[in-house]
Amino acid sequence: MDDCLKILAKHEDSGGLPLIVHLENVARIAECIAVNYGMDAGIARKGAVLHDIGKVSPLFQQTLKHGYVRMPGFIFRHEIASLFFLSLLDNTEKDIVVDMIAAHHKSVYNDVRCLGLLDLDENEDSFTIHSAGFEEWAPVAMDILTRFGFPTRYISLEEARLNYQYAVTSCENLKRGCSLWKGLLMASDQMASALRDVDEELLGKLYIIPDLSFYERENPLYPLSLMPADNLKRHTLVTAPTGAGKTDFLMRRCKGRVFYTLPYQASINAMYDRFKNDLKDTVSQIHLLHAASNLKVHDGKVEERIMQRHVGASIKVLTPHQMASIVFGVKGFEAMMLDLKGCDVILDEIHTYSSTIQAIVLRIVEILKAAGCRIHIGTATMPAVLYNEILCLLGGPDDVYEVKLSDEQLDSFNRHVVHKISSMDDAYSIIEAGVRSGNKILIVCNQVRRAQSLYLSLKELYPEISMMLIHSHYKRIDRHSLEISLKETYNKFEDQACIVVSTQVVEVSLDISFDMMITECAPIDALIQRFGRINRKRNVDTIGKYKPIYVLSPASGNDALPYDQDILHKSFEVLPDAGILKETEVQSMLDKVYPDEQYMNIDYSGAVFVNGRWMIKELRHNSKSALLEVLDINSATCILQSEEEQYDKNESGTRNEIEIPVSYRSVAYLGLRMNKHGTCPYVIPDDAYDSELGLLSDKLKGESNKTYDFL
Repeated sequence: MDDCLKILAKHEDSGGLPLIVHLENVARIAECIAVNYGMDAGIARKGAVLHDIGKVSPLFQQTLKHGYVRMPGFIFRHEIASLFFLSLLDNTEKDIVVDMIAAHHKSVYNDVRCLGLLDLDENEDSFTIHSAGFEEWAPVAMDILTRFGFPTRYISLEEARLNYQYAVTSCENLKRGCSLWKGLLMASDQMASALRDVDEELLGKLYIIPDLSFYERENPLYPLSLMPADNLKRHTLVTAPTGAGKTDFLMRRCKGRVFYTLPYQASINAMYDRFKNDLKDTVSQIHLLHAASNLKVHDGKVEERIMQRHVGASIKVLTPHQMASIVFGVKGFEAMMLDLKGCDVILDEIHTYSSTIQAIVLRIVEILKAAGCRIHIGTATMPAVLYNEILCLLGGPDDVYEVKLSDEQLDSFNRHVVHKISSMDDAYSIIEAGVRSGNKILIVCNQVRRAQSLYLSLKELYPEISMMLIHSHYKRIDRHSLEISLKETYNKFEDQACIVVSTQVVEVSLDISFDMMITECAPIDALIQRFGRINRKRNVDTIGKYKPIYVLSPASGNDALPYDQDILHKSFEVLPDAGILKETEVQSMLDKVYPDEQYMNIDYSGAVFVNGRWMIKELRHNSKSALLEVLDINSATCILQSEEEQYDKNESGTRNEIEIPVSYRSVAYLGLRMNKHGTCPYVIPDDAYDSELGLLSDKLKGESNKTYDFL
């Protein structure tokens, strides 16, 4: 066997990928990225080849062997050893390659575990530790570099020290900003690590401008389809009810690669499927990016990393959590900034975001604009104060194409009669009448536990009725099956009753039309979006027809969560009672509930881009986003204990399928063990999950955890 092939890049237990293969894969991707951004492809290749060359050291190679046990206090950062070869570069290339190498795993300073280049340099033995045996292993590294076209030569230990010191000094003198060269290397490295083979066919699918001509379709039922999209203004603000054709219009406004952002995993799943179906005859590469980031915990310290997936996709569908990471400088934010640069970014259904996420969206808009993005925002309901703030950030009316429907058009979207009721006890007679009439009934709860409890009660009352529970805390494969089953059930039993109990995820996910709704009270903007699931089918027969919606009186205390109790009461007050919800009155309802600038009252002390300026130094990142624990989205994952071995092996690429999305704050302090692979999911007992009910949160405490190895 070629001696170079014996040097590994990955652990033996994961296949033992040879370093030379990994470096070639990273280099090819890096060159492709550089070409598409007008960066120097030659330097990109050199940095990509050098970035992991320190892995040749026997100190690192031993850590990849089966059964290796790391000794307490052992420290070896392969990226630091890779810097010993900087003198093989031209002087004009060194600083760029330092950007690519020095921080592709750790922030150079204030790393969460103090393992960054500058953190370790404070220990005067850092170079000595990393250069152990250098003169013995450097020739092997040189042999590998020669194969990549490097003009290699002998480098002494002293020269290696000077190279190391050059890198340290370079990192100490960095200015504030975002290093796109670091982003290039991180994107290349992550993509190469996810794909064992990188060939011309794969690279040829990157950075393709999607053919969106499919969306140039007109239909009088969808008024936005009749409006021109070729306005020369750079950005877009569209306000229109659900069913007016916002998605098509926003896509028609795009000129380049597209980032399409929606609030829930369920909604991005549906949008991903829609794009795959709409654009199936084109060469567009479409990728789905779930909200879950990679959360690693060591000695009680949390580090969050953006799950960037493939760079250069024609269309990438994602959630705000990924975008929020660029606001707070989470690990990998430079790679996302590079991928976003100059793209079209659609922020759809912005009205469904919580006030916290909406506040963060304001900062996202600011960064995207600085990155040269074309920003297109779609909403059915947006308080005037938020609308005006976004309009200002985008540059005002001179730069923003504002699109709204006329009052006459809005009147054609009146389709609901709203009734107020006191409690769920009052709803049972309404459900009974709906079942007898063969209605499709949607019931929405604000908390998963209440949805599960209500589902079990109704199942006992109506065992003969088709019934389903849907919320966000299912395995992704189970959730996908539920959505398919729901559509099949609805289509199969068009004239028969069915009941779906759901949480907020229904607001922007299920593309079926129910006959009636019973819902717990929520903020007015969320309620109006929920109402869009009722009488949803728009045709000549349904226009002017009304379906009933019953809204429960607001809950109090913890039962009101995740919403603000005051907002719930204001929302309930502005709703009509036994009256038609008029689309022309929606804006005034919103402004009564949200009269002030609550969206701006967020602590941005952790933000890395403020008022048009970067506040963080290059090659540094934050260990976790400042608002990670208050974001009401699924930012972490769980897996079952019985499926952990399958997850470790990633058999048939099923990691994503068996993950259960959860919010970080709901599981972070339960003492659950974290798996070290994939998204580093929390491992939960098997009895804490049911395929019908989803995650059973009460099983995550007490006796269920006693068999676990706690962190």
